Amino acid sequence: MATITETDGKHVEKNLSKDVENKDVTVANVKVVEENGEPKKEDVHENDGVVTENTKNVAEEMKEVVKKEENGAEKGDVSPSPNVERSSSKKESNFLSHLRVHEKKALVKLRMKIEEVIRGKAGTENTKKDYERLEKTDEAEKKAVSSPPPTIETSSSFREESNFSSDLKESEKNALSQLRMKVEEAIHGNTLLKGKKEKIESQANATSLEKESKDKEKQEEESDNNVKEEKAENNDAKESKESKQDTEEKKKLTEEAAKESTHVAVEEEKVIVDEDIALWGVPLLPSKADTATDVILLKFLRAREFKVNEAFEMLRNTLQWRKENNIDSILNENFDDDFESLAYINGVDRQGHPVCYNNFGLLGDNEMYNKILGTQEKREKLLRWRIQLMEKGIQKLDFKPGGVCSMLQIIDLKDSPGPSRKEFRLAARQVIVTLQDNYPEFAAKNVFINVPFWYYAFSALLSPFLTQRTRSKFVFARPARVSETLLKYIAAEEVFVHNGGLKQENESEFSAEDPVREVFVKAGSKENIEIPVLEAGTTLIWDVIILGWEVNYREEFLPSDEGSYGLIIQRDRKLGVQESSIRNSFKNKEPGKVVIIVENSSLKKKRVLYRYKTKNSSS
Repeated sequence: MATITETDGKHVEKNLSKDVENKDVTVANVKVVEENGEPKKEDVHENDGVVTENTKNVAEEMKEVVKKEENGAEKGDVSPSPNVERSSSKKESNFLSHLRVHEKKALVKLRMKIEEVIRGKAGTENTKKDYERLEKTDEAEKKAVSSPPPTIETSSSFREESNFSSDLKESEKNALSQLRMKVEEAIHGNTLLKGKKEKIESQANATSLEKESKDKEKQEEESDNNVKEEKAENNDAKESKESKQDTEEKKKLTEEAAKESTHVAVEEEKVIVDEDIALWGVPLLPSKADTATDVILLKFLRAREFKVNEAFEMLRNTLQWRKENNIDSILNENFDDDFESLAYINGVDRQGHPVCYNNFGLLGDNEMYNKILGTQEKREKLLRWRIQLMEKGIQKLDFKPGGVCSMLQIIDLKDSPGPSRKEFRLAARQVIVTLQDNYPEFAAKNVFINVPFWYYAFSALLSPFLTQRTRSKFVFARPARVSETLLKYIAAEEVFVHNGGLKQENESEFSAEDPVREVFVKAGSKENIEIPVLEAGTTLIWDVIILGWEVNYREEFLPSDEGSYGLIIQRDRKLGVQESSIRNSFKNKEPGKVVIIVENSSLKKKRVLYRYKTKNSSS
């Protein structure tokens, strides 16, 4: 870069001082000091005499600006040029945007002082306005900081959706009122149940779809035949086709005539709908003003994403399906005892939902598999039995607003047959689709436990038959996480021992009222659980489960008398991953305490659940 000598620098300074006199222009290396209210300029030091070429350009631009302002002053226009004002305001706004509020205030104050010194307190109105504006923004920011942060709505995905009308959105309320009107009109107009005409049309559509699929299969099979044979028999095929077309046309004419005759006869018939019609014991006529009616209608609306017409058709289809299959009397039917072990309802979850356990592992036995799924007739019988179990569970529900109106489904896939078994695949699809179409929103969650790897592929095959809302309620747990998953939804005293809980078959020692306590054992630490036994001759019974297990475990009795010896009840042993609950008992001869020692040498925190009960010798 080229430099200029000290004399040249002084020459530039002299020229600038002449042109900048009495003007609002600041020059580098010139300090303004306030002495007796008058500005004072200091001389430029020799070290400041080095000026770059850029400095020359700046000086020339400043001279031009000063000349323009002088010309404007002679004409009586003191305001700066609009171009200069716009560019300076843009640069200033960009610069100020990066500063904090207190920094902006300090900058404005400094500018006011400098302008007061240079101009003699003249022309500071703009800076005063800027200062007032910054004061307002400062107050606004203080208010924003002092005001509480916006509340975040907590997710309610693990809770049952509210059936109170006050908790519904406006769109949901409108959909419910529209569905009420539709149901009311359909009951009074005897159109809620489908007539024979509609059934014939639906059956005709179903048969036509079946024929189309069969025709496609035949066409594919025919296309696989050799081309040579088709050419050789071309003439004979034409004649046979013409004869076949004639016979098919005759058949179509006879079928259409038969359909017309049946339609004419059917149109004269009317399906009379009783105004007392009910579904699951709840009257469907909205004018009866039963609060449970809205709960039932909301189930159909939620299953169809609050689309009124689709929800209404789903309700009609359900009622028609129940009438055709005599579902209202299914509770009186008897089935084989083999079905009872496949699924059963036992206990409730943490929110009071009845829990239905489905044990598909029994179908892993070939003899049981063939006995239940061997034929189409047996699969239909299985489906009917599963519907009966669903109706039994519904009897435990409360359809009033705020009541428990759904169930928790636990599906155990341990040792269950894989998707390669055609009969199992067909039966599972039939059960799932039937329950989804006719029992909307009756599953709070579907928890699949002991899930093998192949089931993820099987669920992908089933997903096209399921709605998005149904799929969102699926929970999958691998064998190592069964107890942890179930305990999220069900209390430990309600989970069976083989699933990692405390509940045993034909339980006689403990009940649901006996409290379950929990202790957390940190990684690499030891925890002592002390149970006092204050009276001699007392029998103490306790249950213990540890989530994740893989700990060292032992039990001992420590007497209150320091002169007595302690007893080892259970020697130290390593507990593996697949452990079931521990139940033990001890009868003391003197007062003391039973100590359960859990030593966690792993890198993860362990959760210990336990309960105990004392029995006197008299009892």
